[in-house]
Amino acid sequence: MSTLEPRRLPKVWGWFPKLPIWSQLLVAAALGAVGALGQEPHNFALVLPLVMVMAFVMLRRQTHAGRAALTGWALGAGYFAVSLLWIVEPFQIDAARYGWMAPFALALLAGGLALFWGLAFWAARRLSRRAFPLVLTWTAAELLRAYLFTGFPWASPPQVLVSALAGQSLAWVGPHGAMLWMCLMAWALSYPAVYRGGTALRLGQTLLLIATVTLVMLPPARAPSALTETWVRLIQPNAPQKEKWQPDKIRMFYERQLALTAAPPAPAARAPDLVVWSETAIPWLLEAAPPALEQIAEAAGGTPVILGVQRREAGTLYNSLVLLDGQGGVAQTYDKHHIVPFGEYLPFGNLLGRFGLRGLAAADGNGYGRGPGARLLDLGALGTALPLICYEAVFAHDVNAAPSRPGMLIQITNDAWFGQTSGPQQHLAQARMRAIEQGLPMMRAANTGISAMIDPRGRIVQSLALGQAGYVDAALPAALPPTLYSRTGDTPLVIFLTIVLSAAALRAGRNRRRRTIRPPRRRAAGKGRKRRSSL
Repeated sequence: MSTLEPRRLPKVWGWFPKLPIWSQLLVAAALGAVGALGQEPHNFALVLPLVMVMAFVMLRRQTHAGRAALTGWALGAGYFAVSLLWIVEPFQIDAARYGWMAPFALALLAGGLALFWGLAFWAARRLSRRAFPLVLTWTAAELLRAYLFTGFPWASPPQVLVSALAGQSLAWVGPHGAMLWMCLMAWALSYPAVYRGGTALRLGQTLLLIATVTLVMLPPARAPSALTETWVRLIQPNAPQKEKWQPDKIRMFYERQLALTAAPPAPAARAPDLVVWSETAIPWLLEAAPPALEQIAEAAGGTPVILGVQRREAGTLYNSLVLLDGQGGVAQTYDKHHIVPFGEYLPFGNLLGRFGLRGLAAADGNGYGRGPGARLLDLGALGTALPLICYEAVFAHDVNAAPSRPGMLIQITNDAWFGQTSGPQQHLAQARMRAIEQGLPMMRAANTGISAMIDPRGRIVQSLALGQAGYVDAALPAALPPTLYSRTGDTPLVIFLTIVLSAAALRAGRNRRRRTIRPPRRRAAGKGRKRRSSL
């Protein structure tokens, strides 16, 4: 007899297969909602891996691919509905026009993203009657979610690991490799609910559980990062989105940023070598802003300044970042190239604009234009930097698309769209992931927060809390050597998943054909009845 024997689920799960399908879907959705508590701001990191274990158990009890798909979809719908609850906040900025869309946006976004998880569960059941293929299909589904339809990898399961020792694996395998590891652990830990075995299996399970809890709960090394001689000032004006463009308050927020820029260095700091303002920091188009740029340079005392600004070229509006020299001249310009669907642009924007519909952050029907792609800023003696505007820091592959390795990452963002919800905190977690993956420090200036200096291990060196006006003076941490993930990106994992899943699909197809053409076995009289009575 094999040392691993399939068995009935223990009593704690024995009721699950007996429930009607709608009840099973409610249980799956509730588990997904609980798993979302692993994300910021709750940050119960161990909860999501445990929910993933239960997901493997649930898949084991689904014998039909259709029901498996519904279970995966319900799990994802509950997870994304709670994780992405912040999505309703941008619709409240202009509630009279857009407020009615908020619940539909949350339902459609959560339900749409959950389709990827439903696909993963469906494919796993089609490939095998066992649960292991879900390790591969779930990872592949998350990878597809990061790339398809411009991608939206927000709230990926590995995001809960950013403050844990396990999160340092991002430097080696990136977010999708970390997803593969989480799925492997969940599959292995689901074994006690499905199989029974000897002492060796139980001991192995115990050791694996201890190792998983340790990796997920322990923080990374506390030794401080080496610091460079470069000092940076991050400006956080705290202009709520409802007030940011009000004519009677525009001047107040602009002068607040000037005052923060001209303020003396913080205690234990020295005069900054670079000042960074947030996304769309000034209300004027770049072409009309030379007087303001000169004022900014004067407030900075001749120190180079990076700031976000809108500009128009050949009739197209761009969400841009500019580097100002000591006299307020525009030394370099970067245009955001990964823009937010339905936020910064709408498909068929001109047509929909006639009906009063446009991207929430767009200034006209077409919204913003796309920049040519990733590029580096030359900061002179400070080195080179990869600029990221808001949403672009969500994508690991966008950061890997830099033409060469920079010395630092710079993110400017306007998280005022998310208000005081979980959105800014989750956005910060993703910025920390990018720092770990690249082994590079990141300076992050956010309008309403959270502005922070992040070291190459994803740890926050200094920060300014959400909803506060002020500045952060921080020394720039030194970069680490290039990481494995920064060299390879997602290519090795894509090749691995393609080969393994293709082989599994071919094998599953052959097995189905054999079952179809194999003639039924003849049974001796009376044996069939006895066998049925024993089941």
